[in-house]
Amino acid sequence: MARLTARRALYAVPVLLVVTFGVFAVAAASPFDPVKAYAGTAALGADQETLDRLRENLGADRPFTARWWDWLTSALGGDFGLSTVMRQPVSEVIGERLVWSALLCAVAFAVAVLLGTVLGVLAARRPGSLLDRTVTSLAYSLEAAPVFWIALLAVWLFALNLDVLPAGGLTDTGSEHVTFGQVASHLVLPAGVLAVSQLPWFTLYVRQGVGDALAEDPVRGARARGLDERTVLLGHALRSGLLPVLTLIGSRVPELITGALLVESVFSWPGIAAATVEAATAVDFPLLAALTTLATAAVLAGNLLADLLYGLIDPRVKLNEM
Repeated sequence: MARLTARRALYAVPVLLVVTFGVFAVAAASPFDPVKAYAGTAALGADQETLDRLRENLGADRPFTARWWDWLTSALGGDFGLSTVMRQPVSEVIGERLVWSALLCAVAFAVAVLLGTVLGVLAARRPGSLLDRTVTSLAYSLEAAPVFWIALLAVWLFALNLDVLPAGGLTDTGSEHVTFGQVASHLVLPAGVLAVSQLPWFTLYVRQGVGDALAEDPVRGARARGLDERTVLLGHALRSGLLPVLTLIGSRVPELITGALLVESVFSWPGIAAATVEAATAVDFPLLAALTTLATAAVLAGNLLADLLYGLIDPRVKLNEM
């Protein structure tokens, strides 16, 4: 396990270098002017000499390769630079928002995996039954639905019509303190929407995996020995049927991050979504590079986690050979 982790960490280094270099290259080629974004409305009445001086002070007049190298060498020392759009260190911008994004993604992912496993097992028990057709039809329908559409529908139903859940934010309006109860109630809708957007994949994978496992000879042999259906299902078929889901965990991380950005925007959740959008539109090189690096690292970590779980659960897989 340690060798696999170390090897993947070495492979991640060139990937992160290419990603950060690409961010600076794309940002430099974008039509947005970071100087005007930094100056805001004051740029409308400023003369060209003032804008040029501000461009020089911000370093925006330098080639993007020089800016990338300066950012990279500073980032290796723990200094991710100053966000021009947030007017504060990048580490503080990410630190203030990352915990809320991580909470949202963790809760949504856990709900999606658990609920998807339950629904997939129930559907696989009786293929072709009414329950199976209902679950699969619902899964395919949700798979085709955009996450922002689901979010808006949830706001309309639970916040506006039924008035049982808050429409957005982290705490109640006018509240001066962040309490567990307020955070929990405000988390229900965004986490639920994000979980629903990931639910179809886990449901369909578990249904297919458990259904195939139930048709295998070892499971048939367990039934022939007189074991009850619950033991056969949970003790034999489920373990074999969950192996494809472990691979799915790593592959769903990029879409989970993308979905989280959309969900945070709809529900005004104080995560990294707003910072990402502002960094992209204002061409905030340091913040944009740090956020992209963080997202890339999360994807690589998700793939590593899936491989480790696969090797731990399936005795046929040798971690030292991966």
